[in-house]
Amino acid sequence: QVQLVESGGGLVQAGGSLRLSCAASGRIASINRMGWYRQAPGNERELVATITSGGSTNYADSVKGRFTISRDNAKNMVSLQMNSLKPEDTAVYYCNAHIRGSDQFQYYQYWGQGTQVTVSS
Repeated sequence: QVQLVESGGGLVQAGGSLRLSCAASGRIASINRMGWYRQAPGNERELVATITSGGSTNYADSVKGRFTISRDNAKNMVSLQMNSLKPEDTAVYYCNAHIRGSDQFQYYQYWGQGTQVTVSS
């Protein structure tokens, strides 16, 4: 069974930093795109940043220049460094990955359980 486990959320003051990490585990043959999404109360889930297995990145306009996504392919991990945090960044952050299991022929999308990030003003 493939799982994504996140860590690193918490409470921080505006202007501060947090680092989120996500580790994929299970019988994994290959991981394609990995990324982070977030959902604030009353809002739909939205893309924050993605990264391909080759390292190409994509960011939401609202986080460009403040957030950096990275991954460690050897460890099946993806991280999100969040700097200059704003109250509007407050949300539950979800790890996302497209994974092909060792007994599968195609990729499936997986989600982590979510981690709360709260930015106080």
